[in-house]
Amino acid sequence: MSSEVLAPRSDPTAAPDQGLSVAPSAGLATAGYRSAKYNPGEWLANNAAALQRAVSDRLAAERIQRASRALSAEVEAGTLSAQSRGTRLLGARLQDLHARRSELARGVERLAAETELLLGLKRRLEKALLTTDIPLTIATDNLGCRERRFGPDLVEDQVEEELLKEVELIRNVQALLRRTLDQAVNQIRLNREAKQTLELDWSDKHEAYTLDDHCGRFNNMSTSTQHYPSSAKVHDQLCDEEAWLKFTEVNLAEAERQCESSVSLRSLCERVLQETAEDLQAQSAAVDQSFSQRCLELSQAKSQLELQLSQVLQQIGVQERNISSLQQTIFDKEAPLRVAQSRLHYRAQRPNMELCRDQPQISLLSEMEEISGSVSLLQQQLSEARGSLAQLEDSRLMLEKDISCKTHSLFIDRDKCMKHRMRYPTVLTLSGY
Repeated sequence: MSSEVLAPRSDPTAAPDQGLSVAPSAGLATAGYRSAKYNPGEWLANNAAALQRAVSDRLAAERIQRASRALSAEVEAGTLSAQSRGTRLLGARLQDLHARRSELARGVERLAAETELLLGLKRRLEKALLTTDIPLTIATDNLGCRERRFGPDLVEDQVEEELLKEVELIRNVQALLRRTLDQAVNQIRLNREAKQTLELDWSDKHEAYTLDDHCGRFNNMSTSTQHYPSSAKVHDQLCDEEAWLKFTEVNLAEAERQCESSVSLRSLCERVLQETAEDLQAQSAAVDQSFSQRCLELSQAKSQLELQLSQVLQQIGVQERNISSLQQTIFDKEAPLRVAQSRLHYRAQRPNMELCRDQPQISLLSEMEEISGSVSLLQQQLSEARGSLAQLEDSRLMLEKDISCKTHSLFIDRDKCMKHRMRYPTVLTLSGY
């Protein structure tokens, strides 16, 4: 049977064409009814064609429906699989982010702790450096005070050598503390820079963790999802996972390196503070020991001088009494000398032969010579006694001057310098505590 559908015939009720003339005829009145109808064969063919077409369309529709259901199921399965894989990968990514974020947080905490410890040592270094001005002032003041010594005590003794060593040591310690302080300040800056880098990385990872966690909570029932057609274009601007891992590893490695440098520098600072404090204290003890020894020497010398002065003063008194005794003895010889001279004078007036060298005359001459010789000896002895007294007076002046010099030196060393050195800082203070 042909599937063609018969074309409809012309409508007999349609208006006739105005260009045609219809002739009136009795047969023509029924001709329109016959020409507008199909014959049975045509009706059957048309009905069969309609049925065939409906069956074909229905089968085609069923095939499309089956293909659509299969495609929908396949697409749904693929979508669910892709979504599940994306969710799983987001979960794994969250774990990686959490692990990296935890490492960064530990690095930040360690850097913060190291920086705080280093800041404490920096404050100790600054305090120790400031404290060294006290021993430097004490040492320079001691040197200045000892310059006011006079006489033979203005000597470059062991005390002055130790004081000069102390001044040089303090200046070297100050230079060392300044260099160490500069290193600490620089390390603190590096620690803060590394900490800031880790904090920025941690902040980025925290924000990425928040976004990925938010993305992981999306599902097909979420009402907050929207269409973002241009979101896939950002993929060209992303870094690969290896670069992402390397970036954090480099930051952590740099932070670890700065932490190790900070630990080493802290150990160095502790050692510098301890050793410099011990060196300064040891040199201070050496200076104090030399001061004590010098004061002992001055005290002994002063005692010897005072003892010698007392003996000299005693001798001066004895010599003065000796001189007085000699003068009295010489004065006492005047009367016998006058008697002998008077006897000789009057006996020289004897007349004529009576003027002879008799025994009285010889005795008088011998007496007068003896008295004159005794007076001469006494005068010579008096002169020597007076010379000795003058020398004793010179010795007394010299001893008194030396005693005054020793007293002044003792006052400078013991009462000025050593008392000033009692303000010397302790080891703890020199260590920055």
